[in-house]
Amino acid sequence: METRAKATFPGGVHPPEGKQYSQDRPIEVVPTPKQVTVLLSQHLGAPCKALVNKKDAVKAGQKIGSSDAFVSAAIHSPVDGTVKDIVLAPHPVLGRTMGVVIDTAPQSEPKKPCADKFDLKFSPEQWPTEKICQAIKEAGIVGMGGAGFPARVKIEPNPAMPKEVLIVNGCECEPFLTCDYRMMLEWTWQILAGIRLAAKASDVEKVRIGIEDNKPEAIEIFSQAIQSCTDLDIQVVPVKTKYPQGGERQLIQAIWNKTVPTNNIPPTIGVVVINVATAAAIAEAVVLGQPLTHRVVSVTGRAIAKPGNYYCPVGMSVQEVINHCGGLNESAAKVVMGGPMMGFAIADLSTPLTKTSGGLTFLTRAEVTEAKFKHQQTACIRCGRCLSACPENLNPTRIAHAVKHNNLDLAQQYFMSGCIECGACSYVCPAHIELTGYIKTGKLLVARTKKKA
Repeated sequence: METRAKATFPGGVHPPEGKQYSQDRPIEVVPTPKQVTVLLSQHLGAPCKALVNKKDAVKAGQKIGSSDAFVSAAIHSPVDGTVKDIVLAPHPVLGRTMGVVIDTAPQSEPKKPCADKFDLKFSPEQWPTEKICQAIKEAGIVGMGGAGFPARVKIEPNPAMPKEVLIVNGCECEPFLTCDYRMMLEWTWQILAGIRLAAKASDVEKVRIGIEDNKPEAIEIFSQAIQSCTDLDIQVVPVKTKYPQGGERQLIQAIWNKTVPTNNIPPTIGVVVINVATAAAIAEAVVLGQPLTHRVVSVTGRAIAKPGNYYCPVGMSVQEVINHCGGLNESAAKVVMGGPMMGFAIADLSTPLTKTSGGLTFLTRAEVTEAKFKHQQTACIRCGRCLSACPENLNPTRIAHAVKHNNLDLAQQYFMSGCIECGACSYVCPAHIELTGYIKTGKLLVARTKKKA
């Protein structure tokens, strides 16, 4: 096996990892909540339209939302129950979007993981490419590492953009989050089955699994497991622990030594990237015919009573998760859906989990106060630290200042659209300027302008 222990990318930062709260907690199945709110927009692309009406009875796994758009992903019910309403519901990114509220049927049993259905004897030969792609589409699988791009669009063959390699993201570089790590340890064979199915559907013979070198147990277990895969050129590549090593553009550069052109996608250079959680979902969809209705969520931080990694239904509210985890400590002050670098602070605890909700981070009053008051914003001193940290080789200060002065044309000339919003520039700024916040605002203003036009 060929490995490079320090494969990495230029730039990046090293924030405190915070993994200790949940990394040693095995995945635990949560009880079925009494009600779920399944959002109809949980992915990049066109939102779904509801396929059910109020008072309709639904079954677990039933498709309840769909779209005819090419870039979209079907939505399914995670529980047996009755549709209570179809209403605007809180969304961690969009603010509010339409969702299907389902009252769970009495005595509903929680869905359990299916990792025990896979072992080293698995072979993808009996599933043709068309069947794999169709199963992924019907299951509504999206990128579960955070972006939410429909997996079928990524994976299906495209003669105009033939793929050379499948890169599997097992880095989990976001501080605090450990759901991918636990899946790699506990669902190894299921993930490997999904990888092999994705490789067959993508028509690639080379697979590289990138895992940060702060996860030696995961590196070891996959290095052993891939020895059973004689049909593929598959390697585990330990990569340097650095944020944002798990960004697909950064991972491609670290592992494959190629750069994705700005405003382009990996298939344009013959690469397809999937997350380990996405691979697990692919195996479940293709082999067992089960749609994506549940996912592992890291519940972590100092402010939650019982941190851990929980197998939750999509649509379960944050409040229900908190209740299951023993409630919040008195010091709790902020809830972040995701991790502290790229997550979104939420104010409404009725916000439901989505397919991309890999974590809930609970911060204490002391942590929030330190960030808010100890680090007061001052004037930019042109030190250039943000340039050194930016993994996309941008000038975040110039972009942020252009947005601040409402010069969106200039911000776009500085390649604002190329920003991956990782937050590395804000993290290193000695003036404590929220550079990433300005850039996000600029992108939003440009999108609104285009929509009006």
